Amino acid sequence: MTVHTGWQGRFYEDFEVGDVYRHPLGRTISEADNTWFTLLTMNTHPAHFDAHYASQTPFGKVLVNSGLTIAMLIGMSVTDVSQRAVANLALTDVELTHPVFVGDTLYAESLCTGKRESASKPYAGLVEVHSRALNADGDECLSFDRTILLYRRSAAADIDSFPRAKNGPLSIEATGESK
Repeated sequence: MTVHTGWQGRFYEDFEVGDVYRHPLGRTISEADNTWFTLLTMNTHPAHFDAHYASQTPFGKVLVNSGLTIAMLIGMSVTDVSQRAVANLALTDVELTHPVFVGDTLYAESLCTGKRESASKPYAGLVEVHSRALNADGDECLSFDRTILLYRRSAAADIDSFPRAKNGPLSIEATGESK
């Protein structure tokens, strides 16, 4: 019997400067996403939740809250870039280069721009990435640089959180199933 662990992200050693990671899932932003995020974060600018007001702006319709767009790009990149992070250390050079509207679908990719060992944490290293979000038409809507403290592969056992079943490992024999 072989147990296959699901994808758990890259360790520090897995990154090479110049590699590009195209994150697998796109995301269409709904009106509820935008309204809830805007109100949750207490952003009172009506361009994000008042369609009548937004219709009178240069954009002509409700604009997605840029904080939501930033959060989505970070989230979309986690599986490839920071699933094994100890911590995010910096988010810099944020550029909002194209408006995002309700109904837009965003896709994301990240470029590894730097990598160095941690001087103070032997179980981790620092990785720098440049990430960007594209809409379905290929317009770059957002980009930023991020520095992440990532675990080394040797620390994997220390951070394994999958519990051991009290009634033993999962197997064909244990379930009574047959092939």
